[in-house]
Amino acid sequence: MSTRTFRITVRGAFDGLTDAQRAALLADAAEHDVLRAAFTPEGSLTYDIAARPAFVFRYSDTGEEEEDILEAAERAEEAAKAWLTERGYGFKNLRSTAEDLSQAPMGKRQRRAARSNGA
Repeated sequence: MSTRTFRITVRGAFDGLTDAQRAALLADAAEHDVLRAAFTPEGSLTYDIAARPAFVFRYSDTGEEEEDILEAAERAEEAAKAWLTERGYGFKNLRSTAEDLSQAPMGKRQRRAARSNGA
């Protein structure tokens, strides 16, 4: 059986931040810029608190079966909640989407490489 790779995106919004929490997020904003975004097992957080209170966590996970994606999405949401709660950040509208990369359509370069490898 092959291992499937999942990409999970957890979105939400900060809620009820204190001035100190907002200042801390602004101070750390460069570390959480969208240009540093990556799907990682431990999660990657991005936000632009100066523009809007929204945030995005990106996680990668694996599983053996197609159904494992549901558990992976649940683990990602729980990890995001834990990160926010540990730091005392209020949040709302938490939702996740997950993609099984084995089911994702190939991009232009991947199709070209597959054709050249098969020829």
